Order: sequence, then C-alpha cells, then structure tokens
Amino acid sequence: MPTNAAIEQANALLRNAPIIDGHNDLPWALREMVEGDLTRIDLRTEQPNLHTDLPRLRRGGVGAQFWSVYVPAEFKGHGPVTTVLEQIDLVHQFVESYPEHFRIARTADEVDAAVADGRIASLLGAEGGHCIDDSLGVLRALYRLGVRYMTLTHNKNTSWADSATDAPAAGGLTDFGRDVVREMNRIGMLVDLSHVAETTRLDALEVSQAPVIFSHSSCTTVVDYPHNVSDDVLSRLPDNGGICMITFVPPMVLAARAAWNREVGAEMTRRGEDRRNPDSVRRAIERQLQVKPRPEATVQDVVRHIRHAREVAGIDHIGIGGDYDGLSEPPVSDLRDVSCYPVLIAELLDQGWSEKDCAKLTNRNILRVLRDAESVSTRLTV
Repeated sequence: MPTNAAIEQANALLRNAPIIDGHNDLPWALREMVEGDLTRIDLRTEQPNLHTDLPRLRRGGVGAQFWSVYVPAEFKGHGPVTTVLEQIDLVHQFVESYPEHFRIARTADEVDAAVADGRIASLLGAEGGHCIDDSLGVLRALYRLGVRYMTLTHNKNTSWADSATDAPAAGGLTDFGRDVVREMNRIGMLVDLSHVAETTRLDALEVSQAPVIFSHSSCTTVVDYPHNVSDDVLSRLPDNGGICMITFVPPMVLAARAAWNREVGAEMTRRGEDRRNPDSVRRAIERQLQVKPRPEATVQDVVRHIRHAREVAGIDHIGIGGDYDGLSEPPVSDLRDVSCYPVLIAELLDQGWSEKDCAKLTNRNILRVLRDAESVSTRLTV
C-alpha cells in the first residue's frame, strides 16, 4: 500500500486534476437492481451492492465520468435501439435527480465548467455498435442525446465490425464499418476500440482522422486477454493522438486470475454448460472456488499496465477506465470501488511519478482527446 503522505498528496492532486474515468456501468446496474426506478434508491448514501454512489465518487476525487449506456450483445434487431434509449434516459434521470452533484456534459469545455461549479460532469458512452441497428441516422440521434463515444462492438460481432471475442467475419471493418467511423469523426463522437478485434482496431486507426480511445482496456504484453491492447496498436496511438484508458478488471490485469477464469470456462465447456448464462457462470465459479482459491489482483498489477502503456505509447496517451459496476466478479482488492482512485495515484507518486504526469493520466489526456475530436468535427463539417 502507498504511504499516508502519498495518499494526502494524491488527494490534493485530485482536487486540481480530478479523475475523468472512461467507463462505469452504473446505469445497467441500476436497471438490474431497481428496474431503473430511481425512487427505490438514494445515491446520496453508500450502496453496499454497488461500486458507485455519491459519497464514494466524492471521496475518490472523480470530476467526470463516462457513464456506459450498455446494451447486451445478445439483443437483436430494434431491441438494442430501444434499450440504449432507455439507458440514456436513465442517465439523464439520475443526473436530474441530483442536480447539486451531477451535470450532463457534451464538450470538454462543459466538463471544465461542471467541475469548476463542483459538479461531477456526466458524459455518455454507448457500449456496442449493435445499438445503432446498422443506421447512421440512429448514430447521429445518439450523438444529439449526449453520447460522446461508441464502442464499435461488444462481445459479439456486428454486421460491420469484428469483436475480439467472436469468430472473425468481416476481417475487421466492412465498407459500412468504415463509413460508421467516418461519420463518428464528422459529428464528433469518439471511436472506442475496447472489445473489438485487432483487425478492427487497425482498420479504425487507418480510417479515423480523430483520436480513438480504449475506454476500458489494459495491455496484452502484460496479460494476454482478448480485450487488452497489443504493443502494435499502442505504438500507433501517438500518430493518431488517441488514448488507452487502463481498466481495473482483475482477469485483464493479473495473468493468474485470467488463467483461473479460463479454467472455469473450460470446465463449463466440459459439462456442456452455456457460458453466456449468468446463473451457469455463477455456479461454475462457486465450484471452482471450492477447489482452488481465486487469485486477487492488486493496485500494483494495475500500475504494471499503466507503466507499460506509458513505455509504449507515451505519457500523453494513457488514462483510467475502471469499469466499476460492470465487473462480473470482485474488483481489484485495493481498488474495490470508486472511492479508491487516490490509492492508485498515491502508488504512482510513491514510484516517482511527477504530479504533472499523474494529472495527464487523471484528466489532461482525455480532455485533450475530446477537444481534438471536436476540432476534427468542426473541420469536417465546415
């Protein structure tokens, strides 16, 4: 654990350069927990069944959050469009329910203004290109509703882009997929490459005139995991201007945890169980826990990924994307919820990082990416 002096220094730093986190699944957690009925929950009090609430966001030094308006990849046809609209509405509802704490932000300047007024700037990110149902019109409508990034796929392919966890079909992006990226550049929506196949990432980097992001990914060289980012792609971020926002998902940051999860999956396959069924997965995890302890990731494991991404891509191309409330398993032990960002920053300070470099990680880099995307959009629409 970092020293008390480093924790104090981290808290002071976060007051001037608060966290802008790339990915939080609170909206879906609220959909499942209270069926989206916000009268059944008070986010002003700590919620033991969630990673996220207002007291812990404040203690964690969070200044802005990309809220994921996630839709399961199994939803088909028009279903994802309806669901993403419901999730966008849910975010707007909880922002309006706590106006003294949250404010919707659509631009980098609006993020700065919200933070200056003591609010947590709330941006939206659509997780999975299936939510546009192959329609550029829907894409534009999502942008008008405040969505500022879209992950091109989730865990399954779309008809126009390959996912990292599905059988290759398009070989990356189709012609329509390239049109999606171009339209995202034109309207100012960030292209998010977490979850997508390596071929899709390379195609998107070739097409995109604006910086891309990885809203919640870590490094393949440190842990070989489908959603992590290869050195080949990381090394291309400086030319593109993009950013890899390091995640806290345990199997993505600790190789032993990833291996443990693979054993669970292999046993499910042997038994003929559906690995997409959450109840089946829970039972399989319980069986595995009876025979082998689950390796626990720590803040030092997350730091290894941050340091590696910095070494390959550079200090200007890294950020933080915790994926809180989207984890199907316990988070990193000393990064257990959104109050724990100071622990991560203190660990970096203890390892010799400057406050300037920590501020780039916490918010300077992603604000620059937002502004660059806005500039590209202005140039393409003039």
